[in-house]
Amino acid sequence: MKYPEILSNLIEDLKMLPGVGEKTAERYAFSLLEKTKEDRESFITSVKNLDKLRKCSICNYITEDEICSICSDKSRNNKILCVVEDAKTVLLFEKMGTFKGQYHVLNGLISPIDNIRPEDLNIPTLIKRVIDGGHTEVILAIKSTIEGETTSSYIKRLLKDSNVLVTRIANGIPIGAEIDYIDSMTLEMAFENRNELV
Repeated sequence: MKYPEILSNLIEDLKMLPGVGEKTAERYAFSLLEKTKEDRESFITSVKNLDKLRKCSICNYITEDEICSICSDKSRNNKILCVVEDAKTVLLFEKMGTFKGQYHVLNGLISPIDNIRPEDLNIPTLIKRVIDGGHTEVILAIKSTIEGETTSSYIKRLLKDSNVLVTRIANGIPIGAEIDYIDSMTLEMAFENRNELV
């Protein structure tokens, strides 16, 4: 027995989400079917409103405006810059609540196997930002994978002639681990005990 076409299409769309297989997509679809019309319309509006989001013109974080709320916050330390792989990591650090500097989102990592080169990422904008911005420290908060190590080494090499201290979040995060699955205490310890990249 087949589902009605509308429901089948919804299930197929839900399967595009990471970690959502056939059964989970079916469960989500039936859950939406059981919601009130108002709840479904609210959900649809939220999805449509994603089109209003853009990348911050300074740090590449997600925002509704030209400049995100972090970059426009004058109380933050604009001398310390934390470099992260993606926008999810910014949110992770912000939930931790201890880092009061600014961020730079790379939107990926260097990966020759996947044909992702430095110029495909926000590395050129990072280097220009650091050189022009008077930063005193750049913290590399990038996962310890081959791609992460390659990206960190590349950034360190580009900044070696600057007067900027380049550090990396400390050990404690297992090699190969996804940074967004680390518990907050381990993440905070790694962040507080960061070391200069050599």
